[in-house]
Amino acid sequence: MMLPRGGIPYHVEHAIALSGKSAPRLCVLNQAVGDDPAYYLRFYDRLADSPAEVRHLSLFPMPNVADPEDFLLSQDIIFVGGGSVANMIAVWRVHGIDQILRKAWQSGIVLAGSSAGGICWFEGGTTDSFGAKLRPYTDALGMLAGSFCPHYNSEELRRPLYQQLVADRMLPGGLACDDGVGAHYIDDSLAEMVADRTDGGAYRVEPDGADGYTETRLPVRFLGA
Repeated sequence: MMLPRGGIPYHVEHAIALSGKSAPRLCVLNQAVGDDPAYYLRFYDRLADSPAEVRHLSLFPMPNVADPEDFLLSQDIIFVGGGSVANMIAVWRVHGIDQILRKAWQSGIVLAGSSAGGICWFEGGTTDSFGAKLRPYTDALGMLAGSFCPHYNSEELRRPLYQQLVADRMLPGGLACDDGVGAHYIDDSLAEMVADRTDGGAYRVEPDGADGYTETRLPVRFLGA
């Protein structure tokens, strides 16, 4: 999802509600842009008036906490930012963060993210991690089955590329979301599609068995209603 308005983004409010805590601990991960301090500062600023206790885990140039596993598993919400999904997951694997996140998921911690932070939970998706030209990425965490394509409406090549990759079976079928739209999973089952804005679309894209694809628009619930 994106952050389209001032104040606390609707999807962050939604994650806070899902945590079931009045003052949840919320950790931000920003390895997809090399732990850019400016991103963390923006996130802290956006959530300054939220009830959440916001922290972050940096891995560049070294972890900013003594025990990343203990730290992450003590959180109620973990939010992953956008950027290079390939670089992010490579760094996570070096530090064992991929396995820690799986433990967090299994323990009921709310996992959320934007762009690369959406792709990472699936088997793969479309990415510009390897250069300006979009390519398939097939080595994500695989906690959720299928693939994920963000920016479906805002980047002109995302939609046709994702459709072709699914048709060619270079990516498994999956979900595609316009900016501001996200998928809410409970465990590993899709519960609903939600949005920060009223005009966002969500789609299920699957191979049709005849070297093509099917694209089905999904209902989306506006979180600000």
